[in-house]
Amino acid sequence: MPATGLDEASAPTLVDLWQRMVRIRRFEEAATRLLRSGRMPGVLHNSTGQEAVVVGTCAGIGPDDYLVGTHRNHGYPVARGADLTTLMAEVLGRAPGVCKGKAGEMHLIAPEVGAFFSSGILASGLPIAVGTAVTARMKRTGRVTIGIFGDGASNEGAVHESMNLASIWKLPIVFLCENNGYAVTVPASYAVSVRDIADRARGYSMPGHVVDGEDPCAVAEVIRAAVERARSGEGPSLVEAKTYRTVDHAENLPSQPYRSDEEVAQWRARDPIVTFRARLVAEGIASDEELESVAKQIEDDVSAAVAFALESPFPAPEALWDDMYVDARLNRAPAF
Repeated sequence: MPATGLDEASAPTLVDLWQRMVRIRRFEEAATRLLRSGRMPGVLHNSTGQEAVVVGTCAGIGPDDYLVGTHRNHGYPVARGADLTTLMAEVLGRAPGVCKGKAGEMHLIAPEVGAFFSSGILASGLPIAVGTAVTARMKRTGRVTIGIFGDGASNEGAVHESMNLASIWKLPIVFLCENNGYAVTVPASYAVSVRDIADRARGYSMPGHVVDGEDPCAVAEVIRAAVERARSGEGPSLVEAKTYRTVDHAENLPSQPYRSDEEVAQWRARDPIVTFRARLVAEGIASDEELESVAKQIEDDVSAAVAFALESPFPAPEALWDDMYVDARLNRAPAF
């Protein structure tokens, strides 16, 4: 195999990184079409442009490690290999969904692939991520948690409390900041006191790393090193991936213009799916024909997921009380 100039990974692994990015993009594009056609309720937080962070992170962790995400969370379970049909069903609020149609697109979980928790409340996942790290320490499972947050959440008190506790207890956790430059419409250059959020790691006696979030191999390398450090008992790290969403904060959420067309165009020129494909072809890792075949299979998989979701029923009204700590119909806690 010719030298890739990318990293030490094999050709199949490099192609797999690309196909996972495409899989996320096509899944979200399909969900967007459903939303715009009125067949999906609410809004949709897409990660268009940020797929390299997602895929690189998933490539850098072990199969049993945990991911605790944010409201922009579709990509992680997709990249980890979760079933597209049940993910799409959840996005559409259907009963066979991963959360039985009750969570929707902002609160997806897929514990079978380690996507343990996600929430629309800023930084609310990090205390839970610290909790999973405490559990791993106490049970000696060897698992590491990736606690994910954005540049907007970086100013929340929960972030700093979580980092402090993780540091003093040397917990097996990596804090990942997906810095896409905007908290909804507010630029990080205005709202964040430092140029690099990774600089804040010094205040908690942990390493801080900045990585190009448009390069999945670079992300995987940094995450892998931070995960191994955490797994060996040396404590947490803070990784800041510089990235950009080329779509709005959320589909179906109106906002005033807040960035220039030129800025968006500059980042679209760095689209990780386009640039990584070009690198694979240029380095002789895969041909255009091979990659087109991969993309076609993804289209078929996503189409099947959409068909399954649209044919699936909504949760029955009486299912409202299922899986609750207290069943109001019985006025007592259910037996587990």
